[in-house]
Amino acid sequence: MTARAQIAFWVVTLAVFVTLLVLLRDILLPFVAGMAVAYFLDPAADRLERWGLSRTLATTLLTVGFCLVVVLGLMVLVPLLIQQIESLARNLPGYIDLARDNLMRWSESLRAVLSPADLDRVRNALGGAGGKLLAWLLDALGGVLRSGQAVLNLLSLVVITPVVSFYLLRDLNRLTTRLDGYLPRDHAAEIRTQLRLIDRTLSGFARGQASVCLILAAFYGIGLSLVGLQFGLVVGIAAGLISFVPFVGSIGGLIVSVGLALLQFDETWRIVAVAAVFFAGQAAEGNVLTPKLVGDRVGLHAVWVMFALLAGGALFGFVGLLIAVPTAAVIGVMVRFFVDKYLASRLYRGEDSEAP
Repeated sequence: MTARAQIAFWVVTLAVFVTLLVLLRDILLPFVAGMAVAYFLDPAADRLERWGLSRTLATTLLTVGFCLVVVLGLMVLVPLLIQQIESLARNLPGYIDLARDNLMRWSESLRAVLSPADLDRVRNALGGAGGKLLAWLLDALGGVLRSGQAVLNLLSLVVITPVVSFYLLRDLNRLTTRLDGYLPRDHAAEIRTQLRLIDRTLSGFARGQASVCLILAAFYGIGLSLVGLQFGLVVGIAAGLISFVPFVGSIGGLIVSVGLALLQFDETWRIVAVAAVFFAGQAAEGNVLTPKLVGDRVGLHAVWVMFALLAGGALFGFVGLLIAVPTAAVIGVMVRFFVDKYLASRLYRGEDSEAP
């Protein structure tokens, strides 16, 4: 097969894969989640195999243990989260009115620089903003609750994901061996090298970043609750879990928490303490957690990760968020590979240069 034919084959394969991804994106969530769980548990399964357990027994123990941990975690956290969300929904109109009143008082200081007509427009805008925001939140919540697709996705996650993760985890080594046999023989060694780089990048980022997010979620939630911030558990857990998007979790959680603290507390030290929780979490993430758990060998720049997440979410929704980082890792490894090939080629070095 000529080089042009090989390129055409892989381009057609990629086009078919993307087309299927677009057409089937509504049903892919439990399968993608199952693949992610199997990938996370694979090192533990390999270790249990080295200790003498069969692959099936190791897979069964890990899958059952993972499901039990998730169920117990949900049993502990969900009632607390529901309680805080319900309390937030009850108090949200009052918070909006209080914020509007504060903004109205602050606008009085603008009288010296604004005309009466401009002040009226500011008041009208602030007065309508609270009602519009509350109406939008209620409509969005109602739409989620009424959505049959949301219920279907939840049921599929609960039922299908454990089954997919079990079979993939059990047969993962067999699948990789079979796929290795399908590699083109002339380039098999080079392809294996790139696949190992992709696996190292994914394992370093995905497993490490997941650990960082869980630790930060616990730290933020517990810290804000100890300070006495209402809804601190919800805000802290949410901020920690979305910390895989660089800076979004910490900055968003800081803004929301300080805003709630300004509405709830009269003591300045409590507001400072709320901000200190996020500054401490950010310092721990940058100096301890990320270097230890993720490391510098990942090679995924923060801007590239943010772009991949936004692009994946815009194109494929929640499934796109799940596959964004693996896709970014694959693209990053392939780009570095082709750049190295280009730098070693005569196209870069010149016609009379020898290859290094």
